[in-house]
Amino acid sequence: MPPPDAATASAPAAATKPGPTPAPIDVEQAEAALVEHYPRLARLAYLVLPPALGRNRRVLTAHAVVQRSLPRNRTAATTDNGYTYVRSRVLRQALDAGRPLRRAAWPRRAQVPPLLPHVWGLRLFPRSGGADELALDRRLSALSAGARAAFVLRGLERLPDPDVRRLLAASGVDDPHAALAEADGIGTEGEALLESPEYDPCSLQARPTDLLRRRQHARAAVAGVAAVAVCGALLGLPGDGWGANGAAAPSYARNSAAEAALDPAKLLRVPQDAWRASARTDFSVWPTRGALADDRPLLRRALAVWARPGGSVRVSSTPATPVGPPMGPAQLLYAGEVDRARVVLLYDGLRIARYAEPRTGTGPVALDFARVDGAAADTAPGAAPATYALVAARTDGNVRYLTAPWVEATSVRDLLDPQGDARALRRGADGVTDPLPAPGEKPECGAWDVLEVSGRKADGTAGAGPVRLLSDLGELTPARLTSGPPSAPVDVSGGAARADWARTACLLPSVRSHGVRTVNSWQYASQSLPESNGGARWVCTRAETWRGTENRVLAQFQPPSAGSGTPRPGAIAARAENSSACGALEPSVLAGVLWKSRGGRWYVLAAGSEGFRSVRTTGGVTGDARGRVLAVRAKPGDRAELDGLLDDGRRVGALR
Repeated sequence: MPPPDAATASAPAAATKPGPTPAPIDVEQAEAALVEHYPRLARLAYLVLPPALGRNRRVLTAHAVVQRSLPRNRTAATTDNGYTYVRSRVLRQALDAGRPLRRAAWPRRAQVPPLLPHVWGLRLFPRSGGADELALDRRLSALSAGARAAFVLRGLERLPDPDVRRLLAASGVDDPHAALAEADGIGTEGEALLESPEYDPCSLQARPTDLLRRRQHARAAVAGVAAVAVCGALLGLPGDGWGANGAAAPSYARNSAAEAALDPAKLLRVPQDAWRASARTDFSVWPTRGALADDRPLLRRALAVWARPGGSVRVSSTPATPVGPPMGPAQLLYAGEVDRARVVLLYDGLRIARYAEPRTGTGPVALDFARVDGAAADTAPGAAPATYALVAARTDGNVRYLTAPWVEATSVRDLLDPQGDARALRRGADGVTDPLPAPGEKPECGAWDVLEVSGRKADGTAGAGPVRLLSDLGELTPARLTSGPPSAPVDVSGGAARADWARTACLLPSVRSHGVRTVNSWQYASQSLPESNGGARWVCTRAETWRGTENRVLAQFQPPSAGSGTPRPGAIAARAENSSACGALEPSVLAGVLWKSRGGRWYVLAAGSEGFRSVRTTGGVTGDARGRVLAVRAKPGDRAELDGLLDDGRRVGALR
């Protein structure tokens, strides 16, 4: 449960103005400064490190950066203040970690993942903050490394701009003035949040990694060692034992199956109306479309790059998606010109592969993969959305979709405007839509445009059928948005469901590029706030992946919205990965927050889903309540542990 914003801690004493010949810094002096101010130095490193590293690796790298900042021996310095010297070394290494690797130069030490510290089998990350911390994190991630360092040095270290410029210049930032100007764009209101537990790599939560995958890897390693031992014994046998390649054919031998997979003439082509007579509703019945479907050289290039991508090919894939060549002839879904590229979409029964090359010239080529096993367009709970649309192209912040043949109509809807009407979206004869703004491209989240599709009626007759909302999350397959209890989620098609999603949409970037298949948002409880502060809602949002593992769960606390305009996102009360909570197997969920009333008093608030008989809090705040909601007086900075008793007698803890 996230605590309130901590009181701003005073920064360590700034360095005194150096004299003409400052005394050298010895190891003992630097170590004393490092040990005394270790939490602040680690927080500084964590905030400056690239957000793209992920929270677990940022934590480990921050500690490694600080620990590697201790000099090996007595060294000359431009200051006689131990803390200032160590801080400058921490800042330089944190900035180095975000610089790209160069082919002609050895990587710097900070650019290599740290060997130590490391924790095997655990993921470590700081405690989660609220909506304000999430918004600040998005703004910081949009800054350059130098601007991020400038903002942190101002807000965390309380340094004046001249000192910030000198420190940035000494740390290798090319243009400190530009970095400060870029940091000005965030403003000063977020500086107090830099002391939040969200950015404290010394106060951590620990969760296991993927236990099943770890066990599989361990078994595979044991099997591999055994296989190597057996092969070694066989190679050592006298006489006509196996040679270096064993029973493999010579390297120049031809493989008919592999050659068939690379032959454009062998591509599977589905007739235009085959889907009408088929009971299947997956990609296997999508017809072949596009003006370049008979362009044999283009198809040959696409298949060759799929099998052997060169060094200049930009390859991307959703997590846990194999990127190797197809095992046999693939199915051609589309080949045509989209915006400024020639695009080919292929399907091999497990994956969608998208090949894109420039329409003119010989510029960079892209090859993208997405896992789509088990895809279907049925209406059962948890059904996959991918058979309704695929991303055909992304250009200039816009996205175009190739829609399924059974899609009757397409439109665009802004999730942040639940009362607004859907805007018509035109499609070409080949099923490719006009461009629509890609959601989440701007850090301020002023709009979240999604694709609204309606398919044929259940009896197959013409006319609009069920309406579905699909959101682009940075992958080839859009995610289907649903609402309602985990046992029976429904498509977001009514005003009430859209109003619920209006305060959840801006949290979707947390599951972006994660291989997400569906996202369900469910209001599991409501609560009357103390001191007549209105009513709050508790919402659980669960993102399911194509691979069935590494799902993500967010519990939100949504206080009453102030005024009109764009709905404000709820505060994240808890988050978890690889959790069964809030899902079809385990629909129960419990979460809590530390909340301040309009009168200035603090409370621990908590709520559980249906099935909770009672809720209690222990630790820094003690109290209990019958039923599934709780409100207990507290003080700023209090920490509490929550658990609840279910109707079946089980006692469960809060979502983590």
